[in-house]
Amino acid sequence: MSISHPTVAIVGRPNVGKSAIFNRVIGKKISIVHDQPGVTRDRIAALCEKTDFPFNLVDTGGICATLDDGFAEAVGLEVDIAIETAKVILLVVDAQDGITTVDEIVAKKLRKTNVPIKLLINKADNEKQGYIFGEFAKLGFGSGLPISAEHGHGFEDLLDEVEKELAPLAREIEAVQQEKDRTGLRISLVGRPNVGKSSLINAILEDERTIVSDIAGTTRDSVDIPYLRDNTKHTLIDTAGLRQRNKMDSSVEVFSAMRSERSIRRSDICLLVIDCMEGITAMDR
Repeated sequence: MSISHPTVAIVGRPNVGKSAIFNRVIGKKISIVHDQPGVTRDRIAALCEKTDFPFNLVDTGGICATLDDGFAEAVGLEVDIAIETAKVILLVVDAQDGITTVDEIVAKKLRKTNVPIKLLINKADNEKQGYIFGEFAKLGFGSGLPISAEHGHGFEDLLDEVEKELAPLAREIEAVQQEKDRTGLRISLVGRPNVGKSSLINAILEDERTIVSDIAGTTRDSVDIPYLRDNTKHTLIDTAGLRQRNKMDSSVEVFSAMRSERSIRRSDICLLVIDCMEGITAMDR
């Protein structure tokens, strides 16, 4: 993620459409969209240039996610980091579900920040839903902006709102953009699940940037991470672990593998990570 542009973070409870909104704003299918809560676990970032002031859009894991594999705390940490670094926060709620207890918990968490909050009422696909939009004002962020990530409704207004918040930063943004950025290498870390790719990236960065667990399949998306070395900006790409297609147990894993393969193709260098305790396996070969 470029340091030359401000960050706009998308937050909210699981399965309200954050990744669909991210993809719609960016104009590419970067984040995996799935109806299974908890699919997005790491922060996914991409540059949006649809406004006068380009910004880095960050898709986060769901706040207060109740996941069956012990990731709730790690996902919450990822969201906290995004909040700390964001200039604008987009809080997403579900027009079809109305306000939930988790929405109220999320809103309470966000009201403690000094960052501008924009309330997005996603899945507003039917004009008859208008009567329920007003109830979201109870969260404390105004009446909200009805949008539909599926159909693309309301996104011009969304970008206008973001641009208004970023306008005061114009001088700072312009100054940073005028710096001459040296273009470095794109370096992918590739390998089987649970061989330590994310741990290796964290060690290189000396920062807990990616979620690390001994549970295979922790990294679901390919994650681009900036790496500054000797005044050159490189990009480390943390990819999902690869298994043979006939052993993949879900569509999410298939999609993740496809993202990993695309990352390999766009990389200048690929680092094949092997677990020395297990030795070289057929999948390593």
